[in-house]
Amino acid sequence: QVQLVESGGGLVQPGGSLRLSCAAIGSTLDTYPIGWFRRAPGKEYEGVSCIDSSDGRTYYADSVKGRFTISRDKAKNTVYLQMNTLKPEDPAVYYCAAALFGSSWYDLEKYEYDYWGQGTKVTVSS
Repeated sequence: QVQLVESGGGLVQPGGSLRLSCAAIGSTLDTYPIGWFRRAPGKEYEGVSCIDSSDGRTYYADSVKGRFTISRDKAKNTVYLQMNTLKPEDPAVYYCAAALFGSSWYDLEKYEYDYWGQGTKVTVSS
């Protein structure tokens, strides 16, 4: 069982920044590929970014490339999502997820991820 806890969401103005955190309870996070997803009201889950467990390769959706950065801090057992230049289309509940069994986790498909956090809400508004 992998328990994930997200934090760092909140209200930010367009063009602002937030850093989301994904911490693991009771397990070592760097054992698994970790993905960030988001779900806006009335929309499907969208894969945002993911990071490999072995070599740290990162992947991004086109919608966030150049603005968001995913990273790991092994000492803190935490994965971060730094979000810069936030846009009006970015608001959503953001979830982190761990891929234990999925072999194509880098495709950022929801079904490739096995354990999910409860989410943290991001609001972009002036």
